[in-house]
Amino acid sequence: MPDLPPKFRVEPFADSHDRTQFACSVEALDRYLRTQAGQDARRNFATVFVALEPGQTAIVGYYTLSMAAVALGSIPPETQRWMPRYPMVPAVRLGRLAVATRVRGLGVGRLLLLDAMFRIVRDDIAWSALIVDAKDETARTFYQHYGFLSLMDDPFHLYLPRGTVENALSRDPVL
Repeated sequence: MPDLPPKFRVEPFADSHDRTQFACSVEALDRYLRTQAGQDARRNFATVFVALEPGQTAIVGYYTLSMAAVALGSIPPETQRWMPRYPMVPAVRLGRLAVATRVRGLGVGRLLLLDAMFRIVRDDIAWSALIVDAKDETARTFYQHYGFLSLMDDPFHLYLPRGTVENALSRDPVL
């Protein structure tokens, strides 16, 4: 688990967290947290993690993780070289990542991404890449800043190879 600034903590979503006031300026992400995140967590479709300020229950950011697979053909050839020739390769999907507008610029998005990376590296599961579908150009730029690359099927479908995640965390645990 990464060391987070004392201003925020990240933990698994619980019904006791206040999601009613969350607003990130993307209606689909706001609505997901308010109406679907709890269902997805209970049904094991996604694991939801939330950022909170100490002593508070109001969510200031969140992300989801789930297992996925990526078609080998959508991975650029330079990355394919070290992969087995399976039609699909295992991956972890960062399904959603959102930060409340009131805490933008305080590093919450970066902390959530780092927390996700630490969690997936720490778990004993097989995966070859962390993947994400960027909702728009702003999101795509955010992920590319941290080294995510576009898959060949869609410039907004991004990935970070497992080795890159592990190397980044071993070199500099605060990216």
